[in-house]
Amino acid sequence: MASFQVSKEEKLKENQEERYTLDGTVDMHGRPAIRGKTGRWFAGIIILLNQGLATLAFFGVGVNLVLFLTRVLQQNNADAANSVSKWTGTVYIFSLVGAFLSDSYWGRYRTCAIFQVIFVIGLAALSLSSHLFLMKPKGCGNETTACAQHSSWEIGLFYISIYLVALGNGGYQPNIATFGADQFDEEDPKEGHSKVAFFSYFYLALNLGSLFSNTILGYYENSGMWAIGFWASTASALAALVLFLAGTTRYRHFRPCGNPISRFTQVIVAAIRNWRVEGPQSDYELFEVEGKESSVTGSRKMLHTHGFKFLDRAAFIASRDFNEKQGYYNRWHLCPISQVEEVKCILRLLPIWLCTIIYSVVFTQMASIFVEQGAAMKTKVWNFEIPPASMSSFDILSVAVVIFFYRRVLDPIVSRIKKSGAKDLTETKDSKGLTELQRMGIGFVIAVMAMLSAGIVENYRRKYARIDCTNCEGSSSLSIVWQVPQYALIGASEVFMYVGQLEFFNDQAPDGLKSFGSALCMTSISLGNYVSSLIVSMVMRISARDDMPGWIPINLNNGHLDRFYFLLAGLTIIDLAVYMACAKWYKSAKIEGKYVEDTEKEACGV
Repeated sequence: MASFQVSKEEKLKENQEERYTLDGTVDMHGRPAIRGKTGRWFAGIIILLNQGLATLAFFGVGVNLVLFLTRVLQQNNADAANSVSKWTGTVYIFSLVGAFLSDSYWGRYRTCAIFQVIFVIGLAALSLSSHLFLMKPKGCGNETTACAQHSSWEIGLFYISIYLVALGNGGYQPNIATFGADQFDEEDPKEGHSKVAFFSYFYLALNLGSLFSNTILGYYENSGMWAIGFWASTASALAALVLFLAGTTRYRHFRPCGNPISRFTQVIVAAIRNWRVEGPQSDYELFEVEGKESSVTGSRKMLHTHGFKFLDRAAFIASRDFNEKQGYYNRWHLCPISQVEEVKCILRLLPIWLCTIIYSVVFTQMASIFVEQGAAMKTKVWNFEIPPASMSSFDILSVAVVIFFYRRVLDPIVSRIKKSGAKDLTETKDSKGLTELQRMGIGFVIAVMAMLSAGIVENYRRKYARIDCTNCEGSSSLSIVWQVPQYALIGASEVFMYVGQLEFFNDQAPDGLKSFGSALCMTSISLGNYVSSLIVSMVMRISARDDMPGWIPINLNNGHLDRFYFLLAGLTIIDLAVYMACAKWYKSAKIEGKYVEDTEKEACGV
């Protein structure tokens, strides 16, 4: 009877534990999240649909912006490409602002809602300014009809609008990816598997959302109906906002963890104050708060790791820093080891992050130089005019196909091979297919192939332009269809690089900096756009002479765009070598209550 009573109590306790999530998430009222009533795929699908609609709205502006600048605002090719690179870069710089506000004060839900409102306002202002002021005469902005000159205040209104779009989308993007992942409890095996799958579906939703922009909207905008395209983007963004708010009661939330800048500064100051102290000989000499909760609100404890040993001095217990009876300690003198490990974790991520910037230089060419190259090719196929910007549809189709191939074919095969070669049960548990770092490396290799393909196509485009089109401006008999391989290769590389990067930074970032981890992915794209702008400017300055207009002139027939592509391929190969060295020495963080693979070496340079 007693044993029956005990088993009944144990079963009741077990059911109680299964009822709530184990990762510390709460519902909209701040109470522990009930597993069956919150999160999971119900909330995940709402967020995926929201992402698809918001992406449709964003790319309705972004994918054809370079053509809008050249046809409506009368900028030349190099200036337009630089303007797009700077604008796109600013989008991703704003992602840091959104991530900071989310992790520190607002939380991910509120941050997503606020920045989506700004996004809708920016799109509405852009639609109005284009409809009322910029499209003069009516129907201008296509391949044949040039628009009239605009006043400075009209151009100023346009730039205010597109940078409001940049602010809204930039602040929203890193948080929506992390917020979607928050809906799955990684402490639960089944939901943990769904969380990994969510990132692939998230990137697929992002690309499918842009498919409509690159095809239907791209066709209308290329025909000069820019205002219609912008109004369609506004409607899509508004629908995304309404859908997001409709799922409010079903979301899971992590509490914001306070200002990370102060936590980081405290660790650095405390370590410097103790620089004369001999490093601790064992983990027992390092300070940590008692109990299950970390010193960082809403985060799990992080275990001590080797590397960056100087920072361990911040957690070395000295009598003057800690009053054991009162439990008091001054964080500018003594920091818990979890706080120290938070700093170490970000420092270990930085070398990997820096290596992804050159890849983003390659990726950003799709929205600028690829479009200009396509505009200089034969765009009529079977009496149908193909908008150059719509060629990125092949990038999207490639993403969809490769995601399916990777998740359904390649990953299971690699996982099966690793399991068959495992020496013990631990290795069998770890054999989950390609790691995120390996997938990112594959992304680099495919990106090199994309640039080589683009360079070869450009070489032939110039050849046919000079033979068949000696006296015309920017035209070639080589069909735009020859651009398909370079777009498809970029799409394949994105799946390995950006999906792997999203998973890697979200998994490796500390609990209190998950949005910052996603923002790192976006910021690498941001810096890639700025570096692209810098490289284009340097190439034009060096290659342009009195008798030569440079590699990327207004008339591409007189330039050497193929050399620019080969230059990017060479830079990516060098970057890949550096990345392989950093990935080899990277070491994962250790978090209490979470299995973390710990087989890699120390972080790069440590």
